[in-house]
This record gives sequence, C-alpha cells and structure tokens, in this order.
Amino acid sequence: MILFLLRRLGQTVPVMLVTAFLSFAAFRFIGDPVQNMLGQDATAADRAQLEAVLGLDQPFPVQFARFVWSAVQGDFGISTRIGQPVLQLIVERLPATLELALLSFVLAMAAGLFLGVTTALNPRSRMTKAVMAGSLIGVSLPNFLIGIGLIYVFSVQLGWLPAFGRGETVKLGWWTTGLLTVSGWKAIILPTLSLMLFQVALILRLVRAEMGEVLASDHIRFARARGLSDRLINFRYALKNTMVPVITVSGLQLGTVIAFAVVTETVFQWPGVGLLFINSVNFSDVPIMATYLLLVSVIFVMINLIVDCLYYLFDPRLRAGAAGH
Repeated sequence: MILFLLRRLGQTVPVMLVTAFLSFAAFRFIGDPVQNMLGQDATAADRAQLEAVLGLDQPFPVQFARFVWSAVQGDFGISTRIGQPVLQLIVERLPATLELALLSFVLAMAAGLFLGVTTALNPRSRMTKAVMAGSLIGVSLPNFLIGIGLIYVFSVQLGWLPAFGRGETVKLGWWTTGLLTVSGWKAIILPTLSLMLFQVALILRLVRAEMGEVLASDHIRFARARGLSDRLINFRYALKNTMVPVITVSGLQLGTVIAFAVVTETVFQWPGVGLLFINSVNFSDVPIMATYLLLVSVIFVMINLIVDCLYYLFDPRLRAGAAGH
C-alpha cells in the first residue's frame, strides 16, 4: 500500500509540470497586463520599466522556468491586478470555496444515496417515478439557471435569504468561516442548493442503476436462496458492491465542484477562488490564472489518490490482489 501511494505521488510530478506549462503558455498571450495596470496613456518608457519589473521582457522559456522555480518555493508571484502576493489571495478565498463545495457534496451524497437506494428497492412505486422525473430535470437544467431561479424565489419574492455575499464570518487562525454565524448560514443556503441539485440527480441515478444490476446478479440470488434477510442482503452485500463505481464518480464530481464552482460563485457573488479567477480573466492577471489551474490539478490528483485508497475498503478483490503480490 505504501509503495502504491509513493508511485502515485511520483506520477503527480509530470502531471503538475504539464499543467503548469499549458496554463502558463495559454494565459501568457491573452490580453495585456501591462496596459491594464498602466492604462491607455502610458508611455513606452513606462511600459518597458514595468515589463522589466514583472519579468515580461524575458523570453518565454525563461519566464516559465522562473514561474516553476518560484512555485516550488511557494512563491506564485504578484497579482498584476491587485498588487498582492497570489498565494495570499488564494489562501484568503480558499475557505469560502471549500466550505461551499464540501457542504454541498456531503448533503448531495447523503440525499443521493438515500434516494438511489430507495428507488432501486422500490422500482415501480409512484415515489420512484416522481424522483426520477425530478432527477432528470436536475440533470438537464444549467447551474446558472438554477441559481437565478433560487434567488428569484427565496430572495426577491419571499425575502427569506440573501441573494449574494457570504454573510458575517469568524476567523479561526487563517481559516474564515461563516458556519458559526446566523447570517453566514443564511448566505450559504442558496449557493449550496444550487450546487447540490445536479450532484443529487447524478448520484441517485448512478446508485439506482448500479444497485439494480447488483440485486439482479447471481450471488444476490444465491444469498436469497440461503434465507438471508432482505436487510442484510440489501445493505451489506448489494450496497457495498454498488459503492465502488459510486466512489469513482463522486470523487471526480467533488473535484469538479471545488475546481469549477465558478458559475455559482459568480451568480451569488460568493467571495471564493472561482470568483477571483473570473475577475482575473477580465484583467489578464496571468499569475492568478496560472496558479488557479495548478490548484485545480492538485485537487484532482489528491482526490484521485483518496479514491484509489477507498477502493481497498470497499473492494476485497483489490486487497486480495495486493496481498498476492
């Protein structure tokens, strides 16, 4: 197991280098950060001086090498739009994104598993038909439209919840949280629902399909023939075998939610990393954009590593294979 983890960690190095190169190369030639910083009336001398300060007068390979070397040391440069260290800006906004993503994911997993198992065990009930129809709507509607609809109903019409912002926050060391204040909880409800609906629809449909196949398999029929109780068969054998593909898809879904909650953060003006990235695109802030993509790749690599480790808990065949080697 330890050798497996070390191999996977070693494989992350080329992945990170390729991601860094693609992100830096793509964003390097988008827009003109010098013009954004100095304005239209800047002289050629002013531009040359700022380019020298930012290192933009160097050849592309030199700029990329400096970026990688600085990133290894934890220095991701200075934002050309805000004028502050990029790492500081990311750290300040990361708690908001993680709080929103993790809360929506946990609630979506709980609701998706419950509804998926319930519909799989009762495939012909009216409740199953209603849930599956609702899940089809949840999968089909775009995220921004769901967010706008929630704002219209609960903020504009009913006035129950705020339409934007994070509410009052509390500092716990470097972490800022809104989950310890009433206004923080009110502010996070709508964006969490917006992120949840698609995840719930995806997870429940996957659980229902996978559990339906497992319940129709030979070993489940053999377990019934032995006289085992339905509760034992459904929740110890069938659900456990169902969890392997669910873990894979859910893990990737969590990475997607954390990395690409840009739309939700923009709709609700949630002060997270996604909103910072969108604002940086508008001003061609290359250091922030490149660092954001590096952060995304790290998140996906770590989640994939955790998913691979969870396989050993839910799939005894993998443990047997590892013991055999």
